[in-house]
Amino acid sequence: EGNSGIIIIAATNRADVLDSALLRPGRFDRQVQVDVPDIKGRLSVLKVHSRDKKLADDVSLEAIARRTPGFSGADLANLLNEAAILTARRRKEATGLAEIDDAVDRIIAGMEGKPLTDGRSKRLIAYHEVGHALVGTLVKAHDPVQKVTLIPRGQAQGLTWFSPDEEQMLVSRAQLRARIMGALGGRAAEDVVFGHSEVTTGAGGDIQQVASIARQMVTRFGMSEVGQLSLEAGNQEVFLGRDLMTRSDGSDATAARVDAAVRQIVQGCYAETVKLVAENRACMDRVVELLIEKESLDGDEFRAIVSEFTTVPEKERFSPLLGEPAQA
Repeated sequence: EGNSGIIIIAATNRADVLDSALLRPGRFDRQVQVDVPDIKGRLSVLKVHSRDKKLADDVSLEAIARRTPGFSGADLANLLNEAAILTARRRKEATGLAEIDDAVDRIIAGMEGKPLTDGRSKRLIAYHEVGHALVGTLVKAHDPVQKVTLIPRGQAQGLTWFSPDEEQMLVSRAQLRARIMGALGGRAAEDVVFGHSEVTTGAGGDIQQVASIARQMVTRFGMSEVGQLSLEAGNQEVFLGRDLMTRSDGSDATAARVDAAVRQIVQGCYAETVKLVAENRACMDRVVELLIEKESLDGDEFRAIVSEFTTVPEKERFSPLLGEPAQA
């Protein structure tokens, strides 16, 4: 019998593999996409989860919201809980900025490991991380540096964080090239300081990231000499009924042109990165010495040191809380 008083609600993370019978009119008529919250949403979530937490006067929920792009509501709740645990361990009466920062680092990168004691390895990792941060700071289109640290977390012996502008939905060619240069900054620093024969495997993940960005520029975004062609349909997970082998949308000759275009982008960016690092060697040496001494530098400290040696370009970012461009 007809009954208009019943509403059926369902949730899935794989809407692309649902049977078409479920999506016909009269079944599930309305689909609501639930993404991770933006900065305003994160601020609202933090206000809810901080009601039963005692925060220090210098803790700004807006600053936490800005630092946590990509965090879900559960991640933000976990963040404040981790910060509260650290506060209790340190026998403090209120959660401060130090506990918030450590909790963010732990959620993003994993548990803190033992500090490095080997002087040579520590210096090499310091140059690698400072290479990332220095290139990201001096290339105008790159996201601002948020933190550089030599404290191991998870599988990483050192880490460099950048604070992306999540409100910008479109990414320009200059920004993609800047990301490639920033990712290559660690390898370029090793090359300039220690020589080509002494480069390490530490740039393995960076090179994979670089290859992915460069290939998408060529095959999906039409940002190369190959032309305005889309040669890949995007990443799709293998599921029942799907092709198990990746199919190419071009000929063998086109594939060769794609490989050549990717190589040209990466080699051109690497040459620019090496030149930039070499020109600012004195600045890099100074930052490395301070980083080895302090083990962590935040973005403001890093930019202040770099500004003593060269001009740091101003980077315009959009502040959704204020509704106007903000200088980072």
